[in-house]
Amino acid sequence: MSYTVDFKNVSTVGLESSPAAEALAGLRANEARYFMNKYEHEFTVVPASESAETLDYVNRVLKERDIAFAAKPLETSRFQVENIKFAYVFYEDGLSINVMYTVDDPKKRAVGFKLSEGMEVPEELEGKFKFARQKSKLAGTIRGSFFVIKGEY
Repeated sequence: MSYTVDFKNVSTVGLESSPAAEALAGLRANEARYFMNKYEHEFTVVPASESAETLDYVNRVLKERDIAFAAKPLETSRFQVENIKFAYVFYEDGLSINVMYTVDDPKKRAVGFKLSEGMEVPEELEGKFKFARQKSKLAGTIRGSFFVIKGEY
């Protein structure tokens, strides 16, 4: 069952099993606000158990850097706005991954990692990426990093 993320009234719906549920809900709401403000697009998520295709896609892209996460995926989102395809996975440990894949410009394709407030860098990313800090009214302090996608997906 899908859930449209409300960034005005942050909710942990679908994230209850996460020890970082509140912080992860803020991170998810932060993404929803971004897409509404920039593209007038409602950010909708589905349980990971109902979205094997999206999980497979994101995992295929992550293999480019030999990354596979041990954390349990809770929710995903996949959509296209303008000429950009997006895929998101929200993990139980507080990690959020997004794949941004511009359809007509191979130079604008990347995978982003965002860590919920208070989350340690996952073992799978430790020492491989530098994380920048970003302040958010909805999510507190978010730490993020990314890599540019080289392959075709």
